[in-house]
Amino acid sequence: MTDTSFPPDAFQRIDETDDHEFYNVARKVEHIDSGAIAALKEFYRKRVPPYGEYLDLMSSWRSHLPDELEPVYVVGLGMNSEEMADNPQLDEHIVHNLNKTPTIPYQSDRFDAVLCAVSVQYLIQPVAVFTEVNRVLKPGGVFVVSFSNRCFPTKAVSVWMNTGDRQHVALIARYFELAGGYTELFAEAAVPGTHDPIYVVSGKKMA
Repeated sequence: MTDTSFPPDAFQRIDETDDHEFYNVARKVEHIDSGAIAALKEFYRKRVPPYGEYLDLMSSWRSHLPDELEPVYVVGLGMNSEEMADNPQLDEHIVHNLNKTPTIPYQSDRFDAVLCAVSVQYLIQPVAVFTEVNRVLKPGGVFVVSFSNRCFPTKAVSVWMNTGDRQHVALIARYFELAGGYTELFAEAAVPGTHDPIYVVSGKKMA
């Protein structure tokens, strides 16, 4: 699903080689610092329903879920099996390239929450992915998208690289709107002193 209001090159990248080549090497590093991680956990405490089944979209070796949520089951969908196998919060994981196949290989109305942490900037078909997230969410389930000011610049899409943080919030909100089926869109930000900033845009699947 696309929108003609985006420029033709909006989702092009400097590095257009197969994503599997780039992500084949495990990168077990924290992509945001401790202050941003603490802020993200606080966002999750406020926005994610406890005791649920969650999908960690574009997952890696850490999911940053606060212990208080006590999830029933957590599924990771990402690009590197070694990273996800080392993630202590995942009960199951699958290697899946959303840029090649934006369909999410899970049944409809399954998850209480879908989380996409500091990775949305790499999606070349974001509206299709947001549409699929809506499908796999239970009615009333929440999709929480977070980002900071860090990225792999060669793999981030052009529209992201050529805009700032305020525009990124608006861009993600636009993805939600174009996908449809979401309500209660909400944006929050935390800039804890000298730490990395963290921004969250969330929406709920219409009941």
